[in-house]
Amino acid sequence: MSVDASTTSASDWLRMRRDQETGIESVHAHFQGHAYDPHDHDEMLVGITQQGVQQFSCNRSLHVSTPGRAMLIEPGAVHDGHAPEKEGFTYAMLYLPQSYVSGMTERLGLGDASALQAAFHHTLTDDAQLIGAIQQAFLAVHQNEGRLARDQGLDQLLARLSRHLYLKAPSLRRDSPLELQRARDFLHAQMAHDVSLEELATYSGVDRFRLTRQFKKAFGQSPHAYLVRLRLRAARALLAQGMAPVEVAAEVGFADQSHLGVWFRRAFRMTPAAYRKQCTNLTD
Repeated sequence: MSVDASTTSASDWLRMRRDQETGIESVHAHFQGHAYDPHDHDEMLVGITQQGVQQFSCNRSLHVSTPGRAMLIEPGAVHDGHAPEKEGFTYAMLYLPQSYVSGMTERLGLGDASALQAAFHHTLTDDAQLIGAIQQAFLAVHQNEGRLARDQGLDQLLARLSRHLYLKAPSLRRDSPLELQRARDFLHAQMAHDVSLEELATYSGVDRFRLTRQFKKAFGQSPHAYLVRLRLRAARALLAQGMAPVEVAAEVGFADQSHLGVWFRRAFRMTPAAYRKQCTNLTD
């Protein structure tokens, strides 16, 4: 089953499918101009640019992907999307849940990815074998070719992907000052509440007039953008479990369902209701 998401341009389209057994999502989409606001995912993203030029920021660097190139984005990496040329771009992407990747990395002898820090050596690659494996796995999942085709395609993909993935034990050294870590932890703990900058500054011990600048330098986003990112990730997980959008909005801290919808569409280019329906086949 696929879902077409409403977009801001008549020429834009997005088709998504979720494999219920593995939780893997496949997205096939085309966009002109602005595609996505900065956001992140709990899943590992692997995909291919099929047509046009795809420009995006990830890991604080600007990347340009052209037809045939593979894109590799680790969980939690903030990224956006833009078409610098008027004809836009088309891409195919797989969203691999961390639990699925962890099980596969253990079987491949790489260790438990859930207990390690996983990252890619490069965000873009021209590795022909990996690109072929992404294409095969994507078609098996997105076109619902059956469990055997899916499993074989995904096994091959993870085997090829392992060459581009490095896993290491979490470092004991903290790269950001303790005060900013406290601010970040406060946002995680208070995600569903209406947090003020004064509260955040008081808890972290950083003057409010310096907090936003220092937080952005440490984590790549302002405190508010970081909070929205947390709420969107939580909302996506709850919608996939079948919770109604109006309840999700209240649960994660958005003012109302409309507010959730605005931010969700900007990040994922589909409505919360459409995403929930795709994941659960439920309607409001």
